[in-house]
Amino acid sequence: MEKQMLPNATLALVMGILSIIGCCCYGLPGLVFGIVAIIVASKAEKVYKENPENYSGIGNVKAGKIMGIIGVVLSVLMTIYIVWIFSYFGWEAMQDPELLQERMREMMGQ
Repeated sequence: MEKQMLPNATLALVMGILSIIGCCCYGLPGLVFGIVAIIVASKAEKVYKENPENYSGIGNVKAGKIMGIIGVVLSVLMTIYIVWIFSYFGWEAMQDPELLQERMREMMGQ
């Protein structure tokens, strides 16, 4: 009997990759893609554990899950950083380049 590819193995891998890329977009897309990658990979792992001799592609599932976890962690850190930036400089400074430069000079002690 020929082994068939695990369902959603490629999807887990793609979502894991997108989660790492998405963390650079203020963190939120990476968080969504990462959570989807972890959920899809967990379901695929359950299917594989029930009947491992019938399926191939567990490597894609594991890689997708690992990248999803990394993407979630990076996205959370990026989101915390963005929130800190807005709370430190203020919304007004983020919209006014001159005020932002002034506050950055104050921060650097010049």
